[in-house]
Amino acid sequence: MKAVRFHATGGPEVLRYEDADQPVPGPGEVRIQVAGSAYNPADGGIRGGFLPIPITLPHTPGYDVSGTIDALGEGVDGLAVGEDVIGLIPMNANGSAAQYVVAPAEVLVKAPTATPLADAAGVPSVGLTASQALFEAGDLKASQRVLINGAGGPVGGYAVQLAKRAGAHVIATASPRSSEIVKAAGADEIIDHTATPVLDAVTEPVDLLLNLAPITPDGFSALVARVRDGGVVVSTTPTVTTPSDEERNVRAATVFVHPDADVLSNLVALIDSGDLHVEIAQRVPLSELPAIHQQAEAGQIHGKVVAVPPAV
Repeated sequence: MKAVRFHATGGPEVLRYEDADQPVPGPGEVRIQVAGSAYNPADGGIRGGFLPIPITLPHTPGYDVSGTIDALGEGVDGLAVGEDVIGLIPMNANGSAAQYVVAPAEVLVKAPTATPLADAAGVPSVGLTASQALFEAGDLKASQRVLINGAGGPVGGYAVQLAKRAGAHVIATASPRSSEIVKAAGADEIIDHTATPVLDAVTEPVDLLLNLAPITPDGFSALVARVRDGGVVVSTTPTVTTPSDEERNVRAATVFVHPDADVLSNLVALIDSGDLHVEIAQRVPLSELPAIHQQAEAGQIHGKVVAVPPAV
Protein backbone atom coordinates (compact mmCIF):
# COMPACT_ATOMS: atom_id res chain seq x y z
CA MET A 1 0.00 0.00 0.00
CA LYS A 2 1.01 3.66 -0.32
CA ALA A 3 1.75 5.64 2.82
CA VAL A 4 3.46 8.80 3.98
CA ARG A 5 6.10 7.92 6.58
CA PHE A 6 9.19 9.28 8.27
CA HIS A 7 12.17 7.14 9.23
CA ALA A 8 13.75 9.80 11.46
CA THR A 9 12.33 12.85 13.23
CA GLY A 10 13.01 16.24 11.72
CA GLY A 11 11.59 18.83 9.36
CA PRO A 12 9.04 18.19 6.61
CA GLU A 13 11.83 16.91 4.39
CA VAL A 14 11.95 13.63 6.36
CA LEU A 15 8.50 12.65 5.07
CA ARG A 16 8.42 10.08 2.27
CA TYR A 17 5.54 8.94 0.09
CA GLU A 18 6.38 5.26 -0.30
CA ASP A 19 5.26 1.65 -0.27
CA ALA A 20 4.54 0.06 3.10
CA ASP A 21 3.17 -3.26 4.28
CA GLN A 22 -0.60 -3.44 4.67
CA PRO A 23 -1.39 -3.64 8.40
CA VAL A 24 -3.21 -6.58 9.96
CA PRO A 25 -5.83 -5.93 12.68
CA GLY A 26 -5.15 -7.50 16.06
CA PRO A 27 -7.69 -8.41 18.73
CA GLY A 28 -10.14 -5.59 19.29
CA GLU A 29 -8.99 -3.76 16.15
CA VAL A 30 -10.35 -3.19 12.67
CA ARG A 31 -8.62 -2.35 9.43
CA ILE A 32 -9.91 0.70 7.57
CA GLN A 33 -9.53 1.50 3.90
CA VAL A 34 -8.79 5.18 4.36
CA ALA A 35 -10.97 7.77 2.64
CA GLY A 36 -9.48 10.78 4.38
CA SER A 37 -6.63 11.63 6.76
CA ALA A 38 -6.83 15.07 8.36
CA TYR A 39 -3.68 17.09 9.01
CA ASN A 40 -3.27 18.54 12.51
CA PRO A 41 -0.50 20.78 13.90
CA ALA A 42 0.42 18.03 16.37
CA ASP A 43 1.40 15.87 13.38
CA GLY A 44 4.21 18.31 12.79
CA GLY A 45 5.21 18.21 16.44
CA ILE A 46 5.35 14.42 16.44
CA ARG A 47 7.30 14.38 13.17
CA GLY A 48 9.71 16.99 14.53
CA GLY A 49 10.22 15.12 17.80
CA PHE A 50 8.89 18.04 19.85
CA LEU A 51 5.93 16.29 21.45
CA PRO A 52 6.52 13.69 24.18
CA ILE A 53 4.62 10.96 22.36
CA PRO A 54 6.50 7.66 21.99
CA ILE A 55 6.48 6.36 18.41
CA THR A 56 8.20 3.54 16.56
CA LEU A 57 10.11 4.42 13.39
CA PRO A 58 9.25 4.39 10.58
CA HIS A 59 6.06 6.17 11.59
CA THR A 60 2.94 7.03 9.61
CA PRO A 61 1.31 10.26 10.87
CA GLY A 62 -2.38 11.10 11.03
CA TYR A 63 -4.61 10.49 14.04
CA ASP A 64 -7.89 11.58 12.42
CA VAL A 65 -9.40 9.06 10.03
CA SER A 66 -12.44 8.41 7.91
CA GLY A 67 -12.94 5.35 5.77
CA THR A 68 -14.52 1.97 5.26
CA ILE A 69 -13.91 -1.10 7.42
CA ASP A 70 -12.43 -3.91 5.34
CA ALA A 71 -11.27 -6.39 8.02
CA LEU A 72 -12.16 -7.21 11.63
CA GLY A 73 -9.81 -8.40 14.34
CA GLU A 74 -10.73 -11.06 16.86
CA GLY A 75 -13.43 -10.13 19.35
CA VAL A 76 -14.80 -7.08 17.53
CA ASP A 77 -18.55 -6.63 17.96
CA GLY A 78 -20.87 -3.87 16.78
CA LEU A 79 -18.92 -3.03 13.62
CA ALA A 80 -19.07 -4.70 10.23
CA VAL A 81 -16.99 -4.98 7.09
CA GLY A 82 -18.18 -2.38 4.59
CA GLU A 83 -19.27 0.10 7.26
CA ASP A 84 -18.12 3.73 6.94
CA VAL A 85 -16.53 5.04 10.14
CA ILE A 86 -14.58 7.94 11.62
CA GLY A 87 -12.39 8.09 14.69
CA LEU A 88 -9.59 9.61 16.71
CA ILE A 89 -6.88 6.94 16.69
CA PRO A 90 -3.90 6.65 19.08
CA MET A 91 -1.20 9.22 18.35
CA ASN A 92 1.61 6.78 19.14
CA ALA A 93 0.40 4.18 16.64
CA ASN A 94 0.86 4.23 12.88
CA GLY A 95 -1.71 6.67 11.55
CA SER A 96 -4.09 7.30 8.71
CA ALA A 97 -1.77 8.88 6.14
CA ALA A 98 -1.94 5.64 4.14
CA GLN A 99 -4.32 3.57 2.06
CA TYR A 100 -5.05 1.36 5.09
CA VAL A 101 -4.80 1.79 8.86
CA VAL A 102 -5.71 -0.36 11.84
CA ALA A 103 -7.52 1.23 14.76
CA PRO A 104 -9.09 0.16 18.06
CA ALA A 105 -12.73 -0.63 17.41
CA GLU A 106 -13.74 1.23 20.58
CA VAL A 107 -12.70 4.65 19.21
CA LEU A 108 -14.68 4.35 15.96
CA VAL A 109 -18.23 5.47 15.24
CA LYS A 110 -20.44 5.44 12.16
CA ALA A 111 -19.50 8.20 9.75
CA PRO A 112 -21.89 11.05 9.01
CA THR A 113 -23.85 10.72 5.79
CA ALA A 114 -24.46 14.44 5.28
CA THR A 115 -20.86 15.18 4.32
CA PRO A 116 -18.45 13.42 1.93
CA LEU A 117 -16.66 10.54 3.65
CA ALA A 118 -13.20 12.02 3.01
CA ASP A 119 -14.24 15.34 4.57
CA ALA A 120 -15.52 13.54 7.67
CA ALA A 121 -11.88 12.91 8.61
CA GLY A 122 -11.79 16.57 9.61
CA VAL A 123 -14.24 16.01 12.46
CA PRO A 124 -12.87 13.75 15.23
CA SER A 125 -10.00 15.56 16.98
CA VAL A 126 -11.22 19.13 16.50
CA GLY A 127 -14.86 18.31 17.22
CA LEU A 128 -13.94 16.35 20.34
CA THR A 129 -11.54 19.08 21.49
CA ALA A 130 -14.24 21.73 21.17
CA SER A 131 -16.83 19.62 23.00
CA GLN A 132 -14.47 18.53 25.77
CA ALA A 133 -13.25 22.09 26.29
CA LEU A 134 -16.70 23.63 26.50
CA PHE A 135 -18.67 21.00 28.38
CA GLU A 136 -16.29 18.54 30.06
CA ALA A 137 -13.74 21.11 31.25
CA GLY A 138 -15.78 24.33 31.07
CA ASP A 139 -19.17 23.02 32.26
CA LEU A 140 -20.88 25.48 29.90
CA LYS A 141 -24.59 26.07 30.47
CA ALA A 142 -27.37 27.84 28.58
CA SER A 143 -27.46 31.65 28.94
CA GLN A 144 -23.81 31.82 30.01
CA ARG A 145 -21.34 34.10 28.26
CA VAL A 146 -18.30 32.50 26.62
CA LEU A 147 -15.28 34.23 25.10
CA ILE A 148 -13.55 32.06 22.49
CA ASN A 149 -10.08 33.43 21.78
CA GLY A 150 -8.87 32.10 18.44
CA ALA A 151 -12.28 31.17 17.05
CA GLY A 152 -11.09 31.33 13.45
CA GLY A 153 -9.28 27.98 13.53
CA PRO A 154 -10.75 24.50 13.02
CA VAL A 155 -11.44 23.88 16.72
CA GLY A 156 -12.90 27.37 17.05
CA GLY A 157 -15.44 26.77 14.31
CA TYR A 158 -16.86 23.78 16.15
CA ALA A 159 -16.63 25.54 19.52
CA VAL A 160 -18.69 28.49 18.29
CA GLN A 161 -21.34 26.21 16.79
CA LEU A 162 -21.57 23.96 19.86
CA ALA A 163 -21.62 26.84 22.35
CA LYS A 164 -24.31 28.67 20.40
CA ARG A 165 -26.38 25.50 20.10
CA ALA A 166 -26.10 25.07 23.89
CA GLY A 167 -27.74 28.46 24.36
CA ALA A 168 -24.65 30.46 25.29
CA HIS A 169 -23.86 34.03 24.27
CA VAL A 170 -20.73 33.63 22.14
CA ILE A 171 -18.03 36.28 21.86
CA ALA A 172 -15.37 35.24 19.36
CA THR A 173 -12.02 36.69 18.33
CA ALA A 174 -11.10 36.30 14.67
CA SER A 175 -9.01 37.97 12.02
CA PRO A 176 -10.68 39.48 8.93
CA ARG A 177 -9.63 36.35 7.01
CA SER A 178 -11.84 34.10 9.14
CA SER A 179 -14.52 36.47 10.41
CA GLU A 180 -17.13 35.35 7.87
CA ILE A 181 -16.71 31.69 8.86
CA VAL A 182 -17.01 32.62 12.54
CA LYS A 183 -20.09 34.70 11.82
CA ALA A 184 -21.68 31.83 9.89
CA ALA A 185 -20.90 29.52 12.83
CA GLY A 186 -23.21 31.67 14.97
CA ALA A 187 -21.04 34.01 17.02
CA ASP A 188 -23.04 36.80 18.68
CA GLU A 189 -20.08 39.17 18.80
CA ILE A 190 -16.89 39.08 16.73
CA ILE A 191 -13.75 40.91 17.82
CA ASP A 192 -11.16 41.68 15.15
CA HIS A 193 -8.11 41.11 17.31
CA THR A 194 -5.87 42.60 14.61
CA ALA A 195 -7.58 45.98 15.08
CA THR A 196 -8.80 46.07 18.68
CA PRO A 197 -7.25 44.64 21.87
CA VAL A 198 -9.49 41.90 23.23
CA LEU A 199 -9.29 43.42 26.72
CA ASP A 200 -10.74 46.68 25.39
CA ALA A 201 -13.47 44.97 23.37
CA VAL A 202 -14.82 42.76 26.18
CA THR A 203 -16.48 45.08 28.66
CA GLU A 204 -18.80 42.68 30.51
CA PRO A 205 -17.66 39.60 32.48
CA VAL A 206 -17.78 36.17 30.84
CA ASP A 207 -18.51 32.85 32.52
CA LEU A 208 -16.03 30.90 30.42
CA LEU A 209 -12.83 31.96 28.68
CA LEU A 210 -11.72 29.40 26.09
CA ASN A 211 -8.28 30.00 24.61
CA LEU A 212 -7.49 28.25 21.33
CA ALA A 213 -4.74 30.57 20.07
CA PRO A 214 -1.03 31.11 20.70
CA ILE A 215 -0.79 33.57 23.56
CA THR A 216 1.83 34.99 25.93
CA PRO A 217 1.61 34.18 29.63
CA ASP A 218 1.11 37.87 30.44
CA GLY A 219 -1.56 38.27 27.79
CA PHE A 220 -3.38 35.18 29.04
CA SER A 221 -3.26 36.33 32.67
CA ALA A 222 -4.64 39.73 31.68
CA LEU A 223 -7.66 38.10 29.99
CA VAL A 224 -8.56 36.31 33.22
CA ALA A 225 -9.70 39.68 34.57
CA ARG A 226 -12.65 39.44 32.18
CA VAL A 227 -13.86 36.17 33.77
CA ARG A 228 -16.50 36.56 36.46
CA ASP A 229 -15.95 35.38 40.02
CA GLY A 230 -16.42 31.60 40.06
CA GLY A 231 -15.88 31.32 36.31
CA VAL A 232 -13.62 29.04 34.29
CA VAL A 233 -10.54 29.42 32.09
CA VAL A 234 -9.96 26.59 29.61
CA SER A 235 -7.09 26.28 27.15
CA THR A 236 -5.89 23.87 24.49
CA THR A 237 -2.41 25.46 24.42
CA PRO A 238 -0.16 23.24 26.59
CA THR A 239 2.97 25.37 26.07
CA VAL A 240 1.50 28.17 28.22
CA THR A 241 0.20 27.47 31.71
CA THR A 242 -3.54 28.06 31.95
CA PRO A 243 -3.97 30.83 34.55
CA SER A 244 -6.50 30.79 37.38
CA ASP A 245 -7.48 33.35 39.99
CA GLU A 246 -7.90 31.54 43.29
CA GLU A 247 -8.92 34.69 45.17
CA ARG A 248 -11.96 35.00 42.91
CA ASN A 249 -12.54 31.24 42.66
CA VAL A 250 -11.75 31.25 38.94
CA ARG A 251 -10.50 27.79 38.07
CA ALA A 252 -8.25 26.72 35.21
CA ALA A 253 -8.26 23.62 33.00
CA THR A 254 -6.01 22.54 30.13
CA VAL A 255 -7.58 20.20 27.58
CA PHE A 256 -5.76 17.30 25.95
CA VAL A 257 -8.13 15.67 23.50
CA HIS A 258 -9.03 12.05 24.17
CA PRO A 259 -11.23 9.52 22.33
CA ASP A 260 -14.87 9.49 23.34
CA ALA A 261 -17.11 7.44 21.07
CA ASP A 262 -20.32 8.66 22.71
CA VAL A 263 -19.49 12.33 22.22
CA LEU A 264 -18.25 11.68 18.67
CA SER A 265 -21.49 9.86 17.86
CA ASN A 266 -23.43 12.87 19.12
CA LEU A 267 -21.37 15.15 16.88
CA VAL A 268 -22.13 12.89 13.91
CA ALA A 269 -25.83 13.08 14.72
CA LEU A 270 -25.64 16.89 14.77
CA ILE A 271 -23.89 16.87 11.39
CA ASP A 272 -26.54 14.62 9.88
CA SER A 273 -29.37 16.74 11.30
CA GLY A 274 -27.83 19.90 9.84
CA ASP A 275 -27.06 21.39 13.26
CA LEU A 276 -23.28 21.18 12.87
CA HIS A 277 -21.40 22.24 9.76
CA VAL A 278 -18.15 20.60 8.62
CA GLU A 279 -15.70 23.14 7.20
CA ILE A 280 -12.85 21.77 5.07
CA ALA A 281 -10.39 24.28 3.61
CA GLN A 282 -8.44 21.94 1.32
CA ARG A 283 -8.60 18.38 0.07
CA VAL A 284 -5.29 17.16 -1.39
CA PRO A 285 -3.90 13.85 -2.68
CA LEU A 286 -2.00 11.87 -0.03
CA SER A 287 1.19 12.28 -2.09
CA GLU A 288 1.02 16.04 -1.39
CA LEU A 289 0.91 15.67 2.40
CA PRO A 290 4.66 16.43 2.77
CA ALA A 291 4.01 19.76 1.03
CA ILE A 292 1.19 20.47 3.50
CA HIS A 293 3.66 19.91 6.36
CA GLN A 294 6.03 22.38 4.68
CA GLN A 295 3.29 24.97 4.28
CA ALA A 296 2.24 24.50 7.90
CA GLU A 297 5.81 25.08 9.07
CA ALA A 298 5.73 28.37 7.14
CA GLY A 299 2.42 29.39 8.69
CA GLN A 300 0.59 29.09 5.38
CA ILE A 301 -2.14 26.60 6.39
CA HIS A 302 -5.47 28.09 7.43
CA GLY A 303 -8.37 25.77 8.13
CA LYS A 304 -8.66 22.01 8.03
CA VAL A 305 -6.78 20.04 5.37
CA VAL A 306 -7.69 16.46 4.44
CA ALA A 307 -5.33 14.16 2.53
CA VAL A 308 -7.00 11.59 0.26
CA PRO A 309 -5.17 8.32 -0.53
CA PRO A 310 -5.26 6.91 -4.07
CA ALA A 311 -7.98 4.41 -4.87
CA VAL A 312 -7.09 0.84 -4.05
